[in-house]
Amino acid sequence: MSRKIVLVTGANGFIGRLLTRALLAEDVQLRCMVRKAAAVVEEGIETVQGDLLEPSTLTAAMAGVDTAYYLVHAMAGGRAGFERRDRDAAENFVRAAEKAAVRRVIYLGGLGETGDDLSEHLKSRLEVADILRSGKFATTFLRAAIIIGAGGASFEMVKALVERLPVMITPRWVTTLCQPIAVEDVISYLVGCMKDERTSGGTFDIGGPDVITYKEMMERFGRIRGRNLYILPVPVLTPRLSSYWVGFITPVAPSVSMPLIEGLKNEVICREHTIRELIPLTLTSYDDAVRRSLAVEHS
Repeated sequence: MSRKIVLVTGANGFIGRLLTRALLAEDVQLRCMVRKAAAVVEEGIETVQGDLLEPSTLTAAMAGVDTAYYLVHAMAGGRAGFERRDRDAAENFVRAAEKAAVRRVIYLGGLGETGDDLSEHLKSRLEVADILRSGKFATTFLRAAIIIGAGGASFEMVKALVERLPVMITPRWVTTLCQPIAVEDVISYLVGCMKDERTSGGTFDIGGPDVITYKEMMERFGRIRGRNLYILPVPVLTPRLSSYWVGFITPVAPSVSMPLIEGLKNEVICREHTIRELIPLTLTSYDDAVRRSLAVEHS
């Protein structure tokens, strides 16, 4: 009996690379979709060229696929119009997946309450989820809080702020609650969902064991780095204004960092914990996640 084909879209991204390595240990036939023909994910893995914004390139990537991971977002392509690009990509994916009779899709999106006050980034993430769930396949939607891992945009922004700005004048979003999760735990959930059919078609919140404010998150990062950090919240500095100086100071591309910063006004904490019963993990604390990430950077 042949092994089922598992497709990873966005295979060269932050999560895609780590997920690909984790899936190598599973009894599946792994296929990675990349936008550039010369891109190499891992030696010995089937790699196909495909662009979700070009439907004609998707037929080969989808052929024979049982389960597909959707790890694509359009912010890296430039901030202007990323919501439209995300929408078009998801719709093209749905049509191609339905044509290929894909059975399951696993989508990693973002936490955030529904409503008109969501940032453009979180609205787009939820819209993509709705588009995927409209398909004839079963969609598993993992709603993740801030992901802590070396190379991830959120981690690199916090690291740059702590190391370059010992004194920060910040907007009120520093008091917003969040539930950061270690990237290793995210990967465990993604692999676990593929292996556990009970997660098929479900929506699950995933976060770490700590519910803290962004201010606490930066202060604890500073302590781990041995740096004293002084944060002075001021009410007149809006998330949009603060996104400009964050975009200027951090190494993360403004097209990625600015929408993320504007989303910090929205509380991102788990409202349900079903995933912990289906896929029990010993979740990594925020401090340990930071230490691991720093160790990876220096390895």
